[in-house]
Amino acid sequence: MSDLSHYRNIGIFAHVDAGKTTSTERILKLTGKIHKTGEVHDGAATTDFMEQEQERGITIQSAATTCFWKDHRLNIIDTPGHVDFTVEVYRSLKVLDGGVGVFCGSGGVEPQSETNWRYANDSEVSRIIFVNKLDRIGADFYRVVKQVKNVLGAKPLVMVLPIGTESEFKGVVDLLTRKAWIWDDSGLPENYEITDVPADMVDDVEAYRQELIETAVEMDDDLMMQYMEGEEPAIDDIKRCIREGTRLLEFFPTYCGSAFKNKGIQLILDAVVDYLPNPTEVDPQDLTDEEGNPTGEHAVVSADEPFRALAFKIMDDRFGALTFVRVYSGTLNKGDTILNSATGKTERVGRMVEMHANDRNEIDRAQAGDIFACVGLKNVQTGHTLCDPKHPCTLEAMVFPEPVISIAVAPKDKGGSEKMGIAIGKMIAEDPSFRVETDQDSGETILKGMGELHLDVKVDILKRTYGVELEVGEPQVAYRETITQPVDDSYTHKKQSGGSGQFGKIDYRIRPGEPGSGFKFESTVVGGNVPKEFFPAIEKGFAGMMEEGPLAGFPVLDVEIELYDGGFHAVDSSAVAFELAAKGAYRQSMMKAGPQLIEPFMKVDVFTPEDNVGDVIGDLNRRRAMIKDQEINPTGIRVKAEAPLAEMFGYIGQLRTMTSGRGQFSMEFSHYLPCPAQIAEKVIEAEKERKAAKS
Repeated sequence: MSDLSHYRNIGIFAHVDAGKTTSTERILKLTGKIHKTGEVHDGAATTDFMEQEQERGITIQSAATTCFWKDHRLNIIDTPGHVDFTVEVYRSLKVLDGGVGVFCGSGGVEPQSETNWRYANDSEVSRIIFVNKLDRIGADFYRVVKQVKNVLGAKPLVMVLPIGTESEFKGVVDLLTRKAWIWDDSGLPENYEITDVPADMVDDVEAYRQELIETAVEMDDDLMMQYMEGEEPAIDDIKRCIREGTRLLEFFPTYCGSAFKNKGIQLILDAVVDYLPNPTEVDPQDLTDEEGNPTGEHAVVSADEPFRALAFKIMDDRFGALTFVRVYSGTLNKGDTILNSATGKTERVGRMVEMHANDRNEIDRAQAGDIFACVGLKNVQTGHTLCDPKHPCTLEAMVFPEPVISIAVAPKDKGGSEKMGIAIGKMIAEDPSFRVETDQDSGETILKGMGELHLDVKVDILKRTYGVELEVGEPQVAYRETITQPVDDSYTHKKQSGGSGQFGKIDYRIRPGEPGSGFKFESTVVGGNVPKEFFPAIEKGFAGMMEEGPLAGFPVLDVEIELYDGGFHAVDSSAVAFELAAKGAYRQSMMKAGPQLIEPFMKVDVFTPEDNVGDVIGDLNRRRAMIKDQEINPTGIRVKAEAPLAEMFGYIGQLRTMTSGRGQFSMEFSHYLPCPAQIAEKVIEAEKERKAAKS
């Protein structure tokens, strides 16, 4: 049995280009897992093994690897930073016990950092902070620390101070030991010396050290009393307090360095071992019933408990389907039979492998705390619980965001249709935020995703990995419909045609719901005018109709329906009659309720050099954007805005033209807002023409 106190399951996450993958490379080199460091800009990073990742210099899918540091086993997941692939970060955070948030020394807290930080807060993952790229122009450790406080609302616990900055950056001072770590210019991580604190930094070091100790001892009343009486605690006691505060998310130990120049990585690894929790120190996962409601029981992390695990990622590679699994309790041996509680079916575990990016080592058993992959499991999807058949259970499920953009695709030749179907099936299993549907009228295949880049990469994978040549249509916006005014109405469904008839009468109110609330149904019927057993049929009738709105047939959002009275017939009333009554009521009343087209608005974050900020804001205004904020950075200006997705297609090309290639932007779905009347008319007209052309 492995000692779980020596396990660390950690993720590395951040904004695009903050240096996650480079940091992972340096960690693998330092721990002896790889012998030659691969660079992202050369397309040679270990964890960026997809062709698309190597060409674009970005991480698209999370990659898992295992290494060892000071007798501790580190299971590391390198996650993507781009907003279109946040689902990879989200599902990785669900199965991790700790994380390293990487921030760019000059870029600071960027929009995707905020999203990932929010996900990590939701998943209650303990983190340490690494301010990277301190060798870059405009890098400022103290400014980034301030941003962590102000933008993220988090409490950074400064553990080291940088020696020098930008091109002069050469090392860090460890505040606890009052020692300076200074690296030479060879770029080798092992070429450093530990010396005394530089004379010009002594005062700063003492001030920050005092702040560090005061924050740490708040975790232990006895130590706090000692400290207030003038007695400094031992370093081991301070470390114990920092570990406890990190576990409880009271504060986040904050480090700095330059991963690319190999400076500061050892201290990060030490911090992972010293301060991030092992699997037994994390609050256990909740168990739920089949509907997803908590049962009050927990998956206690222990090898002695029944087997419980979560499948958090599916990947198809040259050896077949891989299911990534995090074991919460118990042990699993090769050849065991396990139950998938989502499908109710059992599967036999054939091969088990430990992953190192896209390489693998065969293993025979796994235990609580392990992250590994099973080869060839058949009906498992992301978020399914795998457990001991004698002790069925369901772990808290994952919830994935809805896609906001779609494109129509068709294979260029007839033979490609079947090939495309098989490939898309595999891709849906791998990525839960990627959806596919077939348009019933035209037979077109519609791909839905989180953004242009997301779908661009999917089409690229279909072409190159699966060899399917595609005709790709224009991107389409996921419009929705809603209502603006309440309506009280009544509807009777009555049919008599020999034998028993059908009868169902309902009195109901339809009213606009809160934004983001979806569809809600409630019954306030008293006196049994509509028997309770028919309520589900009425709700089902209304819910089914919400798929197609009255204006242009887009799905309907944010509607509340209250059933307050009605009537029934002892013989002729049935569930079917009341379901049909609800459908008729929907058709009768929705046009009276002021239907309105709504469109997805995106949270847009644009970085531009100062000289171009006027052009950028003018262009955003033309795109119907609402400017929310402007932030001045040493290297330029960040403009935060909310803009309709329909106006943002192809924006990156325009931004690059305006800023001579120096501008960057990211966007993610924020909320739905009403469409201006003239635009709504065009969209409704176009949708009607499209449907007429198909019929």
